[in-house]
Amino acid sequence: MVWKTAILTASDKGARGEREDTSAQVIRELVEEELGGEIIEYRIVPDEPDEIIAALIEMTDYFHADLVLTTGGTELAIRDVTPEATRRVIEREVPGMAEAMRYSAMQKNPGAMLFRGIVGIRGRTLIVNLPGTPKGVHENLAAIMNQLPEALLMVTGQFRL
Repeated sequence: MVWKTAILTASDKGARGEREDTSAQVIRELVEEELGGEIIEYRIVPDEPDEIIAALIEMTDYFHADLVLTTGGTELAIRDVTPEATRRVIEREVPGMAEAMRYSAMQKNPGAMLFRGIVGIRGRTLIVNLPGTPKGVHENLAAIMNQLPEALLMVTGQFRL
């Protein structure tokens, strides 16, 4: 199964072209190599709730991504608003996946408890918030990678008992 995947980076500096988006590169590699997914959309937006919301809606409703992976905006800084924007878009949360990411990352770095990312469903799309660093992206995505195919089958309505 080839999963249609979109990547959304929330970063003021990235949106202004002042920072290379290395976290999205890690996501791309993991999706293509580990998940067998295809990147159908990639976008960088500033840490503005309305822009994050608009991008998430477009990626789910227009591009019909099976999976949207966000990076950035998930810690405690005042401009870190990705989880709040995601909550305004999703219909249901998937707390176990977010808990698994936090738990796994905390085994290596106690500071991972400051990660506020969530996982949720909009329509037939799974949306996963990831940290803004390449290392954080890798650790968190690796923590749920083995369950992503089953989750995507369920969310997209293809799961068969």
